[in-house]
Amino acid sequence: MRQLFKDYEVRQYVVQVIFSVTFAFSCTMFELIIFEILGVLNSSSRYFHWKVNLCVILLVLVFTVPFYIGYFIVSNIRLLHKQRLLFSCLLWLTFMYFFWKLGDPFPILSPKHGILSIEQLISRVGVIGVTLMALLSGFGAVNCPYTYMSYFLRNVTDTDILALERRLLQTMDMIISKKKRMAMTRRTMFQKGEVHNKPSGFWRMIRSVTTSAPGSENLTLIQQEVDALEELSRQLFLETADLYATKERIEYSKTFKGKYFNFLGYFFSIYCVWKIFMATINIIFDRVGKTDPVTRGIEITVNYLGIQFDVKFWSQHISFILVGIIIVTSIRGLLITLTKFFYAISSSKSSNVIVLLLAQIMGMYFVSSVLLIRMSMPLEYRAIITQVLGELQFNFYHRWFDVIFLVSALSSILFLYLAHKQAPEKHMTP
Repeated sequence: MRQLFKDYEVRQYVVQVIFSVTFAFSCTMFELIIFEILGVLNSSSRYFHWKVNLCVILLVLVFTVPFYIGYFIVSNIRLLHKQRLLFSCLLWLTFMYFFWKLGDPFPILSPKHGILSIEQLISRVGVIGVTLMALLSGFGAVNCPYTYMSYFLRNVTDTDILALERRLLQTMDMIISKKKRMAMTRRTMFQKGEVHNKPSGFWRMIRSVTTSAPGSENLTLIQQEVDALEELSRQLFLETADLYATKERIEYSKTFKGKYFNFLGYFFSIYCVWKIFMATINIIFDRVGKTDPVTRGIEITVNYLGIQFDVKFWSQHISFILVGIIIVTSIRGLLITLTKFFYAISSSKSSNVIVLLLAQIMGMYFVSSVLLIRMSMPLEYRAIITQVLGELQFNFYHRWFDVIFLVSALSSILFLYLAHKQAPEKHMTP
């Protein structure tokens, strides 16, 4: 709470408890994944904790959080304050209707299970969470190399910054001189009695339409010029700050750490191209991998080199490391993103609603991560997870992820290309 919401007061204790419970049980799911790989606890005990964990997280995401979001929204509306409990229930029922209808266009329904079974709930939560994951992953896969690689940095020199600062100072001087002219004109009009002797009310409006003093026309024109110059000064200031930031990035890219991140940028760019290519292949040929990528990669390497290698032993340890990296980066990346989002839109009245929305997004994101991480695990480690999650269409979620990832990545490429192309033209504009 101190780290995420230090600049805003989240006074409602129930909001703090709901966020903490959601975060704790989300992290517990990842902990259970690690337990599956390492073989910690008995299989029956792990199954029991999986079942309890999923029941609690689904109860929070489907029933508790949506109800309290509606409750705090209604509480901020004065007209509905006396009947906020009734309207909160109506909002929750509306949410449940659309949440349940979400399963109609997707092949996730299972008539074998009850209405409030884990399979029915987690299938719908998975659609929302996988969509969110794919959108963030697509943008991140493109934005990460664009941010890290020095290749995409504009060539900014001290001359460019001085020229832009000179334009900014000239604009500020023009604004000051024009405001002085406006003050002088007002003073002249005041001395001539054009201010105090003006009629008031209806006759003032009639006279202003039929006649106008020369000084007032000049004031209107000068004020329009000042407004335009102030807007120009704001744009020049932002461009100057952008040039300074770009220059700092250029200097940073020359350091050892900057070169390291530049290398990572090239690595992630290759990964991004490969991921887009594989997502396209999966969509076209309706393909879903049967073997986890770690075991498959080790088998290809062993067969190519022709060496004796314990594939099962090393796939367990490498899978543990890979899944651990995925878990840590997912939690860290999502918390950083949610914190920035909270700082951007939160206020004293909306802070409770925003925190609950973040808890909802976080919970759905992590539940969906379990659905997708399952494919990165060897078959013997995903048995309990598959048993707990039930008869879900796992292949559908992977295909859906590929579709949304491809759309998000291509849209991000187009957006960053247009932004990168327009940036030099903006600075070259006289």
